Amino acid sequence: MAIFSPMFRTALLALGVAGATAVPAQAPSLAMLDRLEKGSWQLRERGKDAVLQTVCLGDARRLIQVYHPRQGCSRYVIEDTPASVTVHYTCPGAGHGRTTIRSETNRLVQIDTQGIADGRPFSQAIEARRAGGC
Repeated sequence: MAIFSPMFRTALLALGVAGATAVPAQAPSLAMLDRLEKGSWQLRERGKDAVLQTVCLGDARRLIQVYHPRQGCSRYVIEDTPASVTVHYTCPGAGHGRTTIRSETNRLVQIDTQGIADGRPFSQAIEARRAGGC
């Protein structure tokens, strides 16, 4: 154990640091995404009629990485509330992104995503709506 001066030990004790133990952080649940209905979802650029893509969602976490659909990306949850989630992710060799998903209902969400995919920047506002079964 390191030797500290009495004054430094007193300061540590006053701050409650000396006896502190590390407590593992609880992983965010992203529960808002679990409440979304499974099935076929259409993604459209906000304000446009054309469908960008249709996805069969079993796990709505796929909506976090619209431009990086592959697995193997690391994620850092920035915000996790009952109505929205914000996640930063990094995909080695493919890029990174930051996505905010805001739930309007369990069948309609707004997605704002931006980042770098395969060396090119992207930034898009997307409306995702459940269209039916897969």
